[in-house]
Amino acid sequence: MHIDWGSLGLVFVVALASVVVLTSLFSFGVVGLSQRESARESGASGTGPLAGAVICFALCAVIVGYGIYLIVA
Repeated sequence: MHIDWGSLGLVFVVALASVVVLTSLFSFGVVGLSQRESARESGASGTGPLAGAVICFALCAVIVGYGIYLIVA
């Protein structure tokens, strides 16, 4: 049995980077939602944090969708 260590390392690095990016985007989305709630309690509209949270969650959905596409295709 022969293991291509270069390809295995590349898969590991890409998977690690994807996990870090996806987790960071999701956590920024959650923080944006909590900042919106804080802004609304203080009387502001909170549309900025909400827009940021929606963008972060949309990017998460795109990344997950692309990963599913790569697995299926």
